[in-house]
Amino acid sequence: DCAGNTESFLRASKPTAAEVILDLISIDYHEVIMAAAGHQAEENLHNVVENQKGAYLAVVEGSIPTGANGAYCTVGGKAAIDIANEVCGNAMATIAVGTCASFGGIPAASPNPTGALGVSDAVPDVKNLINLSACPVNAQNLTATLVYFLTYGRFPALDKLNRPLFAYGKSIHDNCERRAHYDTGQYVEQWGDDAHRDGHCLYKMGCKGPVSFQNCPNVGWNDNTSWPIACGHGCIGCAEPDFWDKMTPFYAHLPGFPGFGKGSNIDKIGFWATIGVTTAFAGHTLVHLGKKFTGPGGDRASQLPPSQTDEGGAE
Repeated sequence: DCAGNTESFLRASKPTAAEVILDLISIDYHEVIMAAAGHQAEENLHNVVENQKGAYLAVVEGSIPTGANGAYCTVGGKAAIDIANEVCGNAMATIAVGTCASFGGIPAASPNPTGALGVSDAVPDVKNLINLSACPVNAQNLTATLVYFLTYGRFPALDKLNRPLFAYGKSIHDNCERRAHYDTGQYVEQWGDDAHRDGHCLYKMGCKGPVSFQNCPNVGWNDNTSWPIACGHGCIGCAEPDFWDKMTPFYAHLPGFPGFGKGSNIDKIGFWATIGVTTAFAGHTLVHLGKKFTGPGGDRASQLPPSQTDEGGAE
């Protein structure tokens, strides 16, 4: 793997990686940050699995190659698939960090020559699996999950993909700072145009925010300094399964948006969204006009014309 999730974790700020490692947990094995190497490192891992069965957390980074009988990735003479089954199979719980460990990631992109899999597929007997997908994982989501577990002795509520709802419960689109431009039909038409410089919606430029679930708009990156859409680039859906195949081409917009019906045209969406805003404003006005017909002198609502009912049952 690229160790991008470790790099992200090392930049955590609330709490910092140092506070997590030195004050909150004991890391017995981690190839990137541990001082031990070679036989000593492998012995540390073996001792944890043998002596603390069902009492440790396994945190997995990177997809697990299964092709060629596991020969594409070996550590200490053992195939990664065998190590994963041994370590995760005996853990109290397993946290898959990053989209590679969660769903296979970039290595699993078609045609997937190494047979790369996420933990859930590579280790069928895994218990209490939590997926913290993204490429890489957001450090705040990882530390928040760990601190939640240490505080309450359990893990937070999960979605159907075993991801914490606090981080993956809403789409990028739900909380996007450019959402107002989407609702009023204001889109970037090409990179660098006036709409792009003014911060308009990036949907037409390939943003996958409407079908991607993560809390990037809320927590940002690099201690909430910024995040891709704030920088003027659309979301590529990196926290979603198979994003490398299903979300491509990255710079072509989705053919339809689920909220407006399959195959909806983006120009029609903008048009109808604008009408929706106008109608909502008109409705707001009617409510206040209606109130004026009711006063201390009695109910004069009968002076209003009869209301129209939609016989078709539309809501």
